[in-house]
Amino acid sequence: MKRTLLKTGDGSYTLHIPEWDEQYHSKHGAIAEALHVFIKEGLYHYSAKNAATEIFIMEIGFGTGLNAFLTFLEAEKSNFKIDYTGVEAYPLSLNEIQKLNYTSLLNASEEVFLQLHDVAWEQKTVVSEKFKLTKQQHFFSEINTENSFNLIYFDAFGIRVQPELWTEEIFQKMYNALKPKGVLVTYAANGSTRRAMQAVGFSVERLPGPPGKREMLRGTK
Repeated sequence: MKRTLLKTGDGSYTLHIPEWDEQYHSKHGAIAEALHVFIKEGLYHYSAKNAATEIFIMEIGFGTGLNAFLTFLEAEKSNFKIDYTGVEAYPLSLNEIQKLNYTSLLNASEEVFLQLHDVAWEQKTVVSEKFKLTKQQHFFSEINTENSFNLIYFDAFGIRVQPELWTEEIFQKMYNALKPKGVLVTYAANGSTRRAMQAVGFSVERLPGPPGKREMLRGTK
């Protein structure tokens, strides 16, 4: 499937899929969206709510690695210790990754960003004292983990192009994968997603969304 480079509203790049007219991040700002949805309303919310510093995270849609990289950066400058699992069915090529400009905009290490993509799949890698990464290559429907994660970054492609990823069946797998009091955050805010989350047991909040989006959702187990 063809992917092209797209500059988003905050100057950061994302990848666009012309066949679907869909991109990996918000066209209003890739970095801005990730910081708001996953770091602020996910990582920092969970930590503050549960007085937690050791946090087990699963990302649904590892994609460009932006969410993982931002989480790594937060761990390095805080007292977090992160065990991060990124699930991706269709990994990007190194050529595509090298075109992204996240490290220059964040004034961060290109070496570490590329390392996140270069580490072997299906095994845990110690990236730093505060950040461990496991990448898993399989479909989201194949996730059968139970009571393992504190936080899920649900960053799948949108319901318009992949409705099968936003069903009660998928959210039941997410609910099962979380530990008690675990949290799922997603950029989505449509009614069918909220109802699917509630149907499997999540307590769901509507929150202000990232730039260009009115709302987002956060579910708690």
